[in-house]
Amino acid sequence: MKKATYHIEKDFKISEVDKRLFSSFIEHLGRAVYTGIYEKDHETADEQGFRQDVIELVKELKVSLVRYPGGNFVSGYNWTDGIGPVEKRPRRLDLAWRSIETNEIGIDEFIDWTRKTGTQAMVAVNLGTGTPQEAGYLVEYCNHPSGTYWSDLRIKNGHREPHNIKVWCLGNEMDGPWQICHLEAHEYGRKALETAKIMKWVDPSIELVACGSSSSSMPTYPEWDRIVLEHLYNHVDYISLHRYYENNGNDLDFLASFVDMDMFIKSVCATADYVKALKRSKKKMMLSFDEWNIWYQKNLVLKDWEIAPELIEDRYSLLDALAFSGLACTLLNNADRVKIACLAQLVNVIAPILTQKGGKVIRQTTFYPFKHVSNFACGTVLKPVINSPVVKTKAYDEVPSICSAVTYNEENGAITVFALNIDGEAINVDFDLRSFGKVEILGHIVMDGDDLNAINTFEEPYKVCPRNVKTPEGLSDRFEIVIPPLSWNVLRMKALK
Repeated sequence: MKKATYHIEKDFKISEVDKRLFSSFIEHLGRAVYTGIYEKDHETADEQGFRQDVIELVKELKVSLVRYPGGNFVSGYNWTDGIGPVEKRPRRLDLAWRSIETNEIGIDEFIDWTRKTGTQAMVAVNLGTGTPQEAGYLVEYCNHPSGTYWSDLRIKNGHREPHNIKVWCLGNEMDGPWQICHLEAHEYGRKALETAKIMKWVDPSIELVACGSSSSSMPTYPEWDRIVLEHLYNHVDYISLHRYYENNGNDLDFLASFVDMDMFIKSVCATADYVKALKRSKKKMMLSFDEWNIWYQKNLVLKDWEIAPELIEDRYSLLDALAFSGLACTLLNNADRVKIACLAQLVNVIAPILTQKGGKVIRQTTFYPFKHVSNFACGTVLKPVINSPVVKTKAYDEVPSICSAVTYNEENGAITVFALNIDGEAINVDFDLRSFGKVEILGHIVMDGDDLNAINTFEEPYKVCPRNVKTPEGLSDRFEIVIPPLSWNVLRMKALK
């Protein structure tokens, strides 16, 4: 059996855990909204038509922030289409996804939904067909108390108290030629600057996210980020990153996708820090990784002008969940710079939650590692010293067999080790925890299986799910734990005070 060692020192700190790392995304795309979060005729629908079975699973995931309403959709969206009496709202062509948007759900309803799920909203403004002034009006509608046209209109529409939305995105993927009214870097930088000024004049308390590169594979990356930040550095709080991964036929390369994500994050940090130096600024630019997931983009087939068509509903396997867990660890390990991370998306569309129209809801395989990190990652992210075996990959050369993240909550003594084993062999791990004194192991959760291609279905909703394994008993500062081959592991411990 292969061997590894962990030395976990409580003073080797990366950063406090920002709960916004466990955020997600609802776009007016496919069935994310209609027959996803909203289905007025469903047996579980509440008085507003929101599916309560979906609400319960969102609560189970402990999603912190939900980005809305797009995505590519937002670049052609007029937010005023989604307010006021539903029966008077227009139907529009959604050019981004070649669908028909009914506008039954808009900003007011979405905010109501976030309150029911215990989440917060992160709202994107339209910088495609939209204008800086229209973005300012939206902030006024949402956040200004009363006494103006837009704030009083919100009150007239049934929401006396302001929505108080604190995080806003300045458009979506404006570096992409696929984007409605795509802009070059300098064009976007100037438009976003004027938008940022207006939005913060309306509400100085808000935080703003500038569009960074929509992928590290973009030919304009990282020049786009540099140019944009030269315009916006003193006016925004975050630069965004987007990245999706898929299995292109090499399982090991796919499992090692965390290497690519880490390089992407560090490259954007380096670019932002260059602009910081150029500006002679004292501010450190933080990152919003507000789209990340496993997405088999080669399977995308658009349909013409349907309402809520079935689009991008990938069925995730155990292998997908394992690769996913490595990405989650990477976000934690970069918590000093990545403060917001949105799993794209939340319901139906490349999502951990999958619904049937008029029927059941299930947890996809990726539901579980997201739930584990959102529920158990608390306190401070630590940097363990790990001596791990390596595996040889085609894409990244030698890669550690174990991708891991560790958190420590000093208030209650909780230590959590998240570990992905991408090796085909089990690994015996020797944990050295002497800096914590005596430690008790509370549990060891494992996701693994003989069939890496297994998926959860409506007929077999729990075919792939975590299991609990036996752990050493008693108190010690040193433990040995066996991590199974090709597995996701959550080891929960408690340090005695």
